[in-house]
Amino acid sequence: MKYDMNTLIYPHEIILFSEQIKEMVTELGRQITVDYVNRDLLAICVLKGSIIFFADLIRAIDLPLATDFISVSSYNGKKESSGKVEIKNDIAIPVKEKDILLVEDIIDTGISVSRIIEHLKGKGPRSIKICALLDKKGARNPSCHIRCDYSGFDVPEKFLIGYGLDYNEKYRNLPFIAAME
Repeated sequence: MKYDMNTLIYPHEIILFSEQIKEMVTELGRQITVDYVNRDLLAICVLKGSIIFFADLIRAIDLPLATDFISVSSYNGKKESSGKVEIKNDIAIPVKEKDILLVEDIIDTGISVSRIIEHLKGKGPRSIKICALLDKKGARNPSCHIRCDYSGFDVPEKFLIGYGLDYNEKYRNLPFIAAME
């Protein structure tokens, strides 16, 4: 499907084109494949924003792996995080002694990822690593000491939509990533 720049309601600029995203996902999958050979990998998708990235990424990982999903909330339809992170739906698969790959669409303040990591550590995994397609390093909360193990793109401190990222549950289906004004 082709998207005409004039069909979006909000002013925006394309930050990453679909071909750039595809190439990065392939590279991240290759790196993860090498690092997790002969390990018990559980890839956990942070819903909803990461679902498109997650689906593409796990197909780029050439290993047997298990998948699960966790859902958190911190935005409530706004452009800025509320700062409170609530786990809405927890994972179903036991993680004790498994190697977890937490897959996020974007890390900005780091508050959500910190909360998820803290929650998962309590379940006794062997290891937890983070894979994020997008990283807003300039927006990181100083109290969050997040280390992204597999990072796709550093992005500007703008509100982004597309490729899973939404505004009021819309625009997730865009094949590119754009900034909203």
